[in-house]
Amino acid sequence: MRRPWFAFLTLAVLAVAVFMACGQKVAPTVTDDPAKLELFQSLPAAMISPANPLTDEKIALGRMLYFETRLSKSQQISCNSCHNLASYGVDGEPTSDGHKGQKGNRNSPSVYNAAGHIAQFWDGRATDVEAQAKGPVLNPVEMAMPSGKQVVAVLKSMPEYVAAFKKAFPNDRDPVSYDNMAMAIGAFERKLVTPSRWDKFLRGDQKALTVVEKVGFNDYMDAGCAACHSGTYLGGNQYQRLGAVKAWPDASDPGREKVTKSESDRLVFKVPSLRNVDKTGPYFHNGRVKSLDESITIMAQYQLGKSLPPEKVTSIATFLRALSGDLPADYIKPPELPKSTASTPKAALD
Repeated sequence: MRRPWFAFLTLAVLAVAVFMACGQKVAPTVTDDPAKLELFQSLPAAMISPANPLTDEKIALGRMLYFETRLSKSQQISCNSCHNLASYGVDGEPTSDGHKGQKGNRNSPSVYNAAGHIAQFWDGRATDVEAQAKGPVLNPVEMAMPSGKQVVAVLKSMPEYVAAFKKAFPNDRDPVSYDNMAMAIGAFERKLVTPSRWDKFLRGDQKALTVVEKVGFNDYMDAGCAACHSGTYLGGNQYQRLGAVKAWPDASDPGREKVTKSESDRLVFKVPSLRNVDKTGPYFHNGRVKSLDESITIMAQYQLGKSLPPEKVTSIATFLRALSGDLPADYIKPPELPKSTASTPKAALD
């Protein structure tokens, strides 16, 4: 029996469709090479330190101190001023405003997930977030308090803080101290984590990332980004020299050399984490690059010796945006702070 002409047309169309489908390149997925994922780990619920056990009382005090502007000489600047928790832990500026409007010389990195890094600050001069918390308070360019003794005087002037320190450090004879201030802030920061769809994917949820994001991850791996940006935080776990392949154009900041006094550490900086990277610009230690795409292009050129085509840069940026997590809204809600008393030292603007 002869088939009608439209039956042949239908078969022809189907044949062309099959031919075209077979000729198309199937978008790769991460599962094409599971070994790639072995370089990465999902975020913990908290970044634990045996030297600073977490308690509810210590964290509650740390939250108060994080938002406390009276820890600054002008009583206008807090930790949150430069590391705004509602804005992914940054202020969005190349460098931050400090005492009397002074500008720092390095970009303020995000405090989220930072407690899991090998060290703090771009040059690694603080071993942990507890040590880091001490620095800005006494830095004359930042919060500019004249001494730790003055900080303690401020805190002891308010009965609510005295009671909170006693609850947080019940075994200390004199719990209101500069060291304990830093321990409390550090305890609070150790639960500033931002799990993302990437973490769901690492735990086995294949649908947590889109096909386009998986392609972006493969491009990220193929470009060699994971040589520095891997592990739990996709960075934060090593130091690297800027301009590893091509000389970095601005050598004005000596980097880690300023800390170690070793010429071999010139232009060496802690590798930043890429978690929430699309939310935490501008980029690099000096904050001079505004665009995520541009930062990818620059890193490929100077660190990897590669000129990535625009479509690869876009693809990698698409993957990096999947690293942005949810902010812990309840945890970072600004607390009610004690009122100043007659004995609380006054602000000084000089």
